Order: sequence, then C-alpha cells, then structure tokens
Amino acid sequence: MLKILFLLLFALNLIAAEHYSVRVASAVATDYDFGQIVTGNIGKFQPYSTVYAIDGGYLLKSSTDSLPFDFYLKSGVAYFEQNPSLNAVYEMTLYIKAYYNIDFLDNRVRVGFGEGGSYTSAILEVEREDAISNNDNNSHYLNYLDVSLDFDLAKLIHAKSFKELYVGVLLKHRSGIFGLVNNVRHGGSNHVGFYIEKNF
Repeated sequence: MLKILFLLLFALNLIAAEHYSVRVASAVATDYDFGQIVTGNIGKFQPYSTVYAIDGGYLLKSSTDSLPFDFYLKSGVAYFEQNPSLNAVYEMTLYIKAYYNIDFLDNRVRVGFGEGGSYTSAILEVEREDAISNNDNNSHYLNYLDVSLDFDLAKLIHAKSFKELYVGVLLKHRSGIFGLVNNVRHGGSNHVGFYIEKNF
C-alpha cells in the first residue's frame, strides 16, 4: 500500500499544469555521517554504491520579500547500483522541501532542506554493513533528508534559454533518527552528488 501511495503522489506531481520542478541527480555513498558532510567533510566514497534519481516537485508556497523561502511537495524514484554480485535496489521518496533564496549581484543561490520518508525495495549494502558494525537493525523504510546547494545557471551565464535551470550539489540521507524510526540507530546511508533541476 505504501508503494502505491508513493507512486501515485509522484505521478500527480509530474502531471501538474504549472509550478512544478523536475530534478535529475547522481550521487555516491560516503563513509562519513550527516553532521560531518554538512560541515564540508565528505569522507571516503564507497565502491559500487552509485545512485541515480529523478524527483518531481509541486510548488506549495513561493517566496516573498518578508520570507525568502519556496516550499515544494516532492517525490521521487531512485536506482542504486551495488556490488555486481548483488541485486540493484530501488527507492521511492516523499518529502517537503524548503529553498532559501539568496540573491546577489544579479545571481541567485538556493540552499535547500527536505524532510520526509524513504522506502527501498531491499536493504542497501552500505546500510547493512553500517548496522553490522554497530550491532544495529535495518529497515526498508527510514527517515529521509535531502540537503542541497545550487545556483541559477541562466543568471550566472546571462542566457535566457536556461531560465529557472539550477545546477548544484546534494546530500541524500536515510536514517532511523537515533532509533525513532523502526528502532534503527545506525544502519543508514549518505550519498553525495550533483544534480540539474528545472522549474516550470
């Protein structure tokens, strides 16, 4: 039932008439935890741990002069490549994401933070290894954080054809919030990578 709900919401996002976004991303798993990564310490990347994702979003509230945030309802699907001896894993996400817009010198930079849920078709190997090393549990469903930093390509290179096209870096984070979700204290994962996002 949860899978059907995720797919339905993802489809609704993509068929919205206007005020929606589409993002294509690729990222690699890292050994470092969430706190280390957001402070600039990315760490060692894991071999055979690449994820490819596409997310659709619908604009819930646009920024104003008094509150420079855009709020989106987002959902997405992802494909995780693992060690060749293991099967691929698929993920569905559903989350709310806020973008803080910073405008300066005719340019725009956005800092994004998303919070929601993530469901995978199987346990990711990087999550299984983390759980084993910490004598912890695993779960298909975990809390999901989506942190990003991007810039408006059109404003940067002064090309109107790239209007509302953003290029940036992201962190995909799955965790049990120290045991609050399915009793998973460790056993999560962090993927760092790049993306292109288009707003319509």
